Amino acid sequence: MSILAKPQQWIRRLYDWVLHWADTPYGTPALAILAFAESSFFPVPPDVLLIALDMGKPRRSFWYALVCSVFSVIGGMFGYLLGYAVWEAVHGFFFTYVFSEELFNQVRDVYDRWAFWAVFTAGFTPIPYKVFTIAGGVARISFPLFVLASVLSRSARFFLVSGLIYLFGPKIKTFIDRYFNILVVVFTILLIGGFVVLKYLI
Repeated sequence: MSILAKPQQWIRRLYDWVLHWADTPYGTPALAILAFAESSFFPVPPDVLLIALDMGKPRRSFWYALVCSVFSVIGGMFGYLLGYAVWEAVHGFFFTYVFSEELFNQVRDVYDRWAFWAVFTAGFTPIPYKVFTIAGGVARISFPLFVLASVLSRSARFFLVSGLIYLFGPKIKTFIDRYFNILVVVFTILLIGGFVVLKYLI
């Protein structure tokens, strides 16, 4: 039992470390760095710090969302570059510490048919975006398509979070913490389903 608890304790300490930046003058730079890093290798999503910063200064919520979106997309581009240029040299590290080889191969298979929607879904939902950024480079999907899907999905996710806090303040925090992942998954399924329906109707 103690062995199983160690990874959870490590993640919790990392989570708390990320969160503490909201109470420092370096919250915005920390958010930018976190958003960049999470797109290729860091395990804690930037939403954690984004929500904390939004709660502290609701009027700056959309600024924080913009910073988070921009640096997350840049981080995704870095992940793409890793996959495109140096994957053979670094894949051992990623398979050991970041994600499994099985998951990575499944993502590569998805790219064969659904490149744009694969990136969009990963960027908007709790699916690990970092797996898709690196796999996108390995699979050599269209870079402009990759960037477009990343910009749309990451912006939608972070502006949704900040927008809810801007409109509803502290009341929405518990709701976001508890139900956000479920809501974005449902929204994405409905969105993709709508496009599929349109494809067959038109």
